[in-house]
Amino acid sequence: MRLWETLGDGYTRRALAEAVLVGILCGAVGVHVVLRRLSFLTTALTHATFPGVVVAALLGVHLVLGAGIFGLLVVGMVAAVSGARGGSGALPSAAPAGRGGRDLSSVTGVVLSGGFALGVALMSAQDGFTKDLTAFLVGSILTVDTTDLAISAAAAAVVLVVLAALRKELLLGAFDPTALAAGGYPARLLDLVVLVAVEVTVVTTVPAVGTIMAIALIVGPAATARLWCARTGPMTALSMALGVTAGVVGLAVSAQWDVAAGGAIVLTLAALFTLSLLVAPRARPLTARQPAGEPAAAG
Repeated sequence: MRLWETLGDGYTRRALAEAVLVGILCGAVGVHVVLRRLSFLTTALTHATFPGVVVAALLGVHLVLGAGIFGLLVVGMVAAVSGARGGSGALPSAAPAGRGGRDLSSVTGVVLSGGFALGVALMSAQDGFTKDLTAFLVGSILTVDTTDLAISAAAAAVVLVVLAALRKELLLGAFDPTALAAGGYPARLLDLVVLVAVEVTVVTTVPAVGTIMAIALIVGPAATARLWCARTGPMTALSMALGVTAGVVGLAVSAQWDVAAGGAIVLTLAALFTLSLLVAPRARPLTARQPAGEPAAAG
């Protein structure tokens, strides 16, 4: 295949290294996103991070810097809105609409998705609008440089260490947040850890697959692994393996048939998930309707 024939090229080796790093990071963080049912919030974060990418491009600084700073502001806003509602944690709950008929998930969706519109408005004021917007939205893993690789490696190392150190507390918060608070754990701080980990992952993934498809790389491997594993340990390991596999296979498909690498990676994930829905032993129970708050995997 052409991918293996071009391994001598520096850009191909960097793309493969980025695919492995991003696959591991997204696979690990995605488990917490899936277990806490935060897919919608993660989608909103990918959209709301876009203005930071645009501002970084306009100022001529590294896009990860702009996206990271703006992303942390977004995380702070989400935590503040959730706290103002009176919840015990920093994550939006799926509680029914409160007084005035305002559902927090609806407010989050409207406010954070407005960030994407802000990014489009900023980008439209720049020459070369269509080309630049496409690059930011879908990424370009074949053009990552050594700086991107260093950022991905550092982000993956830090996030993985934090997730491993707080594994028991984070899983308890995912499965039984009431017990977490009753046990005296800092529930709000732990929720903020999850939010920051998700945002760091989104920002790190932008050079590879862009802001739009980052959600697929974060949720896809974990959602697929959940269909095969009953425990969170094996689920996490399989999720990271699937993230790496999708990255490598997607790059091979891109090189062989000359299609966009980001799209090929996400389509590979979609194919793995669809196949798992058909043959995985846990697919039938998980597609059945479950009571709210019931975990699908146990640690």
